[in-house]
Amino acid sequence: MQAFEFRYGPKLIAGPGAARRLAELLPPGPCLFVTDETVRALGLADAVLDALPDALIFDRVEQDPSRETLMAAVAAGAGAVSVVGFGGGSPMDVAKLAAYLIATGEDLDTLWGVGKAQGHKLPLALVPTTAGTGSEATPVTVITVGGGEKRGVNSPSLFADWAVLDAELTLTLPRAVTAATGIDAMVHAIEAYTSARLKNPMSDMFARKALRLISDNLIVACERPDDLGARGRMLLAAHLAGIAFANAPVAGVHALAYPLGGHFHVPHGLSNALMLTHVLGHNMAAAMPLYAELGAMLDPTVKDVGRQGQAQALVQHLGRLSRAAGVPQRLAEVGIGAEHLDLLASEAMKQERLLVNNPCPITEADARRLYEAAL
Repeated sequence: MQAFEFRYGPKLIAGPGAARRLAELLPPGPCLFVTDETVRALGLADAVLDALPDALIFDRVEQDPSRETLMAAVAAGAGAVSVVGFGGGSPMDVAKLAAYLIATGEDLDTLWGVGKAQGHKLPLALVPTTAGTGSEATPVTVITVGGGEKRGVNSPSLFADWAVLDAELTLTLPRAVTAATGIDAMVHAIEAYTSARLKNPMSDMFARKALRLISDNLIVACERPDDLGARGRMLLAAHLAGIAFANAPVAGVHALAYPLGGHFHVPHGLSNALMLTHVLGHNMAAAMPLYAELGAMLDPTVKDVGRQGQAQALVQHLGRLSRAAGVPQRLAEVGIGAEHLDLLASEAMKQERLLVNNPCPITEADARRLYEAAL
């Protein structure tokens, strides 16, 4: 057996209504409650906040949260003894890093990259209200810095103490959000399974299970939004994919997706969806055996067509899922044109921590070609 290391993340608490248990999990005292205005407006946090009378509420997290937002959350949490991240990936990312910075007082600029944060954070609970990012399962946080660039902190010190999966919180999600976040989780699973660095039998197991759950439940969750079972299975899939990519990091799809969010504010899940099949096509020669394994798993009818046919079946299957979910398929649909190709390709090259995980190299010329194909 190959030598490898594998880290599990937080204690998992799952089930309808599970978020109402937050108060019993956290230590006594003020809690920094990080969320966004949409979550507050929908009333998703009301029951939880009623049970946390000492909560210090910070609800100004935006999509692709900025450094300024992060530091405002840290300031709002002065005196907090614990932190809750409640919402999509953005509030959870801010909560993770805020819990660390409040506890340690360290300089953010010393933490960018892998393994730089080695101190101890405040007790942290993360509650996703979308089934996509898997942020509640990972030690990774991504913040937008100057010029639209996204930078990450990746360290075991950012693992949450508790992850709470409550399908009731996702029942009111619009179809577009359900679809895009579901594709996001799918990308996490695929890229973990094919990562050039740290891929291992444990991450493979979680990635395969996540991909099967998404394939079976994404369209059901889109078309029957009140199906609590499908919603719960999508939350679990996103969490399992998060565990997978926390150990076998994501790669080229994410590297090309980040500039779409950082510069054009395309939601992260949609950014991944727009680039997925194009990057898989670029990777095909290098990753064909792994793509074939996934293709045969998702579509048993292709078991006798050979590796190339099975790998192509994976790409076709993912494309059909994306279209059936109603996700935009072209960059032009989100306001990106040929005049932006050079900027996007240049910005993608800044994602070195992701590009090194890709099954094959992606040069700036490759990136430009892939963006052009996605127009």
